[in-house]
Amino acid sequence: MAAIFVALPYRRHRGLRWHSVVNPSPISRHLSGWHFTRLKSGWAAIAAPTVAVHHPTHNPGVSIADIHLRLVLAAMAGPAATPREDQTAAVAALVEQQARVLVVQATGWGKSAVYWAATSALRAQGKGPTLIVSPLLALMRDQVSAAARAGLRAATVNSTNLADWDAVFEDIASDVLDVLLVSPERLGNAGFARRLPGLLASTGLVVIDEAHCISDWGFDFRPDYQRLAKTLLGIGAATPVLATTATANSRVTQDIARQLGPQTQTFRGSLARSSLRLAVVPGLSALQRYAWVGDALSVFEGSGIVYALTVAETERLASFLRGCGFEVAAYHGGQDSAVRQGIEDALRRNALKAVVATSALGMGYDKPDLAFCIHVGSPASPVAYYQQVGRAGRALDDAVAVLLPAETDEQIWAYFATAGVPDPQRVGKIIAALGPAPQSLLALENATTIRRGRLEGLLKILAVDEVVQRQGTAWALTGTPWIFDAARWRALAEVREREAGLMRAFAAGRGCLMRFLQQALDDPEPADCGRCSVCTGRLPGPGARPGAARTEAARVFARGQDVLIEPRKLWPSGGTRKGRIAACSEGRALAFADDPGWADALGPLFNAPDGPAPAPVLEGLVGVLGRWRRNWGERPVAVAMVPSALHPQLIESVALHLATVGRLSWVDALQLTGPTPDADLASAARVAALRQVLALRPGVVVPAGPVLLIDARYRSGWTMTVAAALLREAGATAVLPLVLHQRP
Repeated sequence: MAAIFVALPYRRHRGLRWHSVVNPSPISRHLSGWHFTRLKSGWAAIAAPTVAVHHPTHNPGVSIADIHLRLVLAAMAGPAATPREDQTAAVAALVEQQARVLVVQATGWGKSAVYWAATSALRAQGKGPTLIVSPLLALMRDQVSAAARAGLRAATVNSTNLADWDAVFEDIASDVLDVLLVSPERLGNAGFARRLPGLLASTGLVVIDEAHCISDWGFDFRPDYQRLAKTLLGIGAATPVLATTATANSRVTQDIARQLGPQTQTFRGSLARSSLRLAVVPGLSALQRYAWVGDALSVFEGSGIVYALTVAETERLASFLRGCGFEVAAYHGGQDSAVRQGIEDALRRNALKAVVATSALGMGYDKPDLAFCIHVGSPASPVAYYQQVGRAGRALDDAVAVLLPAETDEQIWAYFATAGVPDPQRVGKIIAALGPAPQSLLALENATTIRRGRLEGLLKILAVDEVVQRQGTAWALTGTPWIFDAARWRALAEVREREAGLMRAFAAGRGCLMRFLQQALDDPEPADCGRCSVCTGRLPGPGARPGAARTEAARVFARGQDVLIEPRKLWPSGGTRKGRIAACSEGRALAFADDPGWADALGPLFNAPDGPAPAPVLEGLVGVLGRWRRNWGERPVAVAMVPSALHPQLIESVALHLATVGRLSWVDALQLTGPTPDADLASAARVAALRQVLALRPGVVVPAGPVLLIDARYRSGWTMTVAAALLREAGATAVLPLVLHQRP
């Protein structure tokens, strides 16, 4: 006998409209065997016999929350889907108690069903739309699609759709939107900040997704996210709040619950993933890691994600794999939103064998049949690793997750571990500069001499602490004093060091890999999986080492890549030099960042005492020139070098060798007259300091023609730019920069 679902009526608008979760159009698209009939009291859905839920007036034992949870699960996963006990309890707490709820459950458990069902039930009761804070655009796009599958109308407000904002807020005002998703940086947008009070006043439910981001103990703490969460958590007690995450240990869970409030209800379950086969393949060189991935794509079924730690690595590895004949794409936060969305969709359709991605494709990306995750280099903590491998095997009985640890991992971990810690001296400069009056970011940069990226990071931290606030395009003090909490930051550093130690142990395979991840997350039910490479003694795919042919292909590829150096185009504002720069032409570098082709040669070279360049490096630079010369408008007539306090012999040996091989004049044109300026200075301050210490040698004659200018390393580009400007003023018609290593 068929069961009947009856929608609760709620306020109508714009003519005839029923609550979207039981609107016949979306639901009927998802539930085979359902049809809808119009009753006097609303719409009724005639369901297949597999689901037996009735309107509570006919069955007092069934709650409104349970009805809507079953409807949403059926719409998203099919009529046979049944609620989990904690799903039912969480939805009931939100809908019936207006509670603050924290759900910590494994990826694929169904956390999103909790907020879709709560939204459905609250909207049926006439409550306002749900406001979801979501940290990544990729995650927001998937959530909009998931909401539609649940029969809800969702929209997003983010930095890529400014033109849509008015229409979205119109829909909210007209009560035709069920869900609004926002990104955390929107709080810093003056237009959004103005609308926020009205938005909160009409909100029926607040959801903080990926809530570990609001905890500074979390592996992926984001000041913008915590700042917006603080604002949203100030909403009235009558509005329920839900926070969800799959990656929170006990300390993070407690911190999130503390921020939600003392009456928070927490639902936490086992984080084990029975479908994942974890493996670690240690001891590979950079080139062997590339080759291993290539061999793995030849044998792994389905499509997947290859994670890399840096943007540069995603581009390089994707280029190598395309050269091997695989359909792959690089994915990172530096790409346009439309490009990233196209890649996400192509992977979802299995039009790509793999996407080589940074963590920008981590949280929330929804592809249930993702068959594998390969990590080229280790994330900084087991929690971060668990978050990313959680993309795989959500609807598969078997999926592979392989870690290829790298010798450079710890350097990258150390950088990210310290990047978010405020320096009291720099903070003091910011507060002093803002004392007289609000300042623009550019004015602050010039006043404090703090490099732009670091300055923006410090301002975010100070904004979270409510020491500074935005006033239009300027920053201003709030009057709240800033106190450096040394104990807090010391404790955080200790946590990061423990996480690094755990990751070392994981990469060394000291016990069952899944149990290890469960213990790192304080899972209440850790157990050996019986499936990982430690439990079974077997490695997937290529095994312990890739094939020799693929490794040689990786070597040829890596050493044949051209690294372009884009010249600086404008002198920094606030300095004595102004306008366009005509000093440098496009340049070249032998290697960029942790380049697999040259890491083994350049690492020891820069870390050892100064000395001449070895033969392989000299040969590599000659190869770069050989490929580059096809793009020269005019052949160089001379070689010069940037003077260096750290590597004078290295740079001179390169300059003399290239002059000899290329039959060019050697011009010792430049000299240092003081200490090298701090590389962490803001642009205007660094240029001013360089102009004080970098000069032409007295009486030097620079040939009238293009000059090849050699340096060891290139980062901001200001040293090369100032040196090139001096050579141009002395008669060079063009300056072609050539460096051994370009740093990110």
